[in-house]
Amino acid sequence: MKKQWSKKDLIYLLELSQEEDIKKLFQYANKIRIQYVGKEVYYRGLIEFSNICNKDCLYCGIRKSNTKVMRYQMEKEEILREALWAYQEQYGSITLQSGEQTNSNYVKFCEDIILEINKKTKHALGITISMGEQEKEIYQKWFNAGASRYLLRIETSNELLYQKIHPQNENHSFQTRLACLRYLKDIGYQVGSGVMIGIPGQTCEDLANDLLFFEREDIDMIGMGPYIEQKDTPLYQQIEKVGYPILRDKQWRFQMSLKMIAIARILLKDVNIAATTALQALDPLGREKALKAGANVLMPIITNEEQRQKYQLYDQKPCINETAAQCKECLQRRVLSIANEIGYGKKGDSTHFLKRIR
Repeated sequence: MKKQWSKKDLIYLLELSQEEDIKKLFQYANKIRIQYVGKEVYYRGLIEFSNICNKDCLYCGIRKSNTKVMRYQMEKEEILREALWAYQEQYGSITLQSGEQTNSNYVKFCEDIILEINKKTKHALGITISMGEQEKEIYQKWFNAGASRYLLRIETSNELLYQKIHPQNENHSFQTRLACLRYLKDIGYQVGSGVMIGIPGQTCEDLANDLLFFEREDIDMIGMGPYIEQKDTPLYQQIEKVGYPILRDKQWRFQMSLKMIAIARILLKDVNIAATTALQALDPLGREKALKAGANVLMPIITNEEQRQKYQLYDQKPCINETAAQCKECLQRRVLSIANEIGYGKKGDSTHFLKRIR
């Protein structure tokens, strides 16, 4: 396959429909993965420490206006206990994730948690954070405390489509989201972003542009997955009202998500790409298939059982009734079943990022 890819090329690959052609695409992407980032799969123990959110995104189950959600914020001791469990279990890295808050108490709370985890683990545990849009000074504060990676999904690089899945107010600006990604890069984070696949109105050209967006913005980590409905959201109610003709079926969304992972691997080569939990919501072997299509990161949920059931961005989220230990055992079987290696005890920094900062 060629080394330089145009938008036309990417659209061609996204529109592949013959099973044998798609199989070859996935096999080539897996070959590129092994060549550029190796066979190891890295764990990011996911701690969803709060579902309190100031945003009102039209697709999200924990949006501010959803009164059916039982809100929570974990105590520092709970978060630290789960982080240390991940450290002792040789995960190598964790992800701290919450709904978006911007008040000073929350900012200080997060800073203290990051500092304490680093203190307890002697900086041996990689810390990724995903806490939404913030002022640049806040990102800097958390970076100084010891967080080294930040996840902030663009959701779609098409600004008009972005506006259709967010409320039309100043708190939901595409340009603000883009500026935040650039702040993170300027500060020195390993920057992660991603998109939802199968948003009503999305085209293959949009998805090709998303891939080119990752390349243009020099993103280090990619997290992509299918759009999955959440019944208490305005977007779901809009879809239901018109009888679903504007929504691609779940099999299409799943297959296109795998294609996006594969093409991202071929295009970007040495970035970290996650096999997201949402894939498993549509296919029992979703994450294994993503690893075979070029992904190299898994994010097992280690949030305690009581709270993980309250952090549901979409319906039918898998693994919400399992313990952290059960998730670890399950994922180990999944990874080893497809002849991959697990990078236990390794932070699994983005090779792309390490090359970029040399």
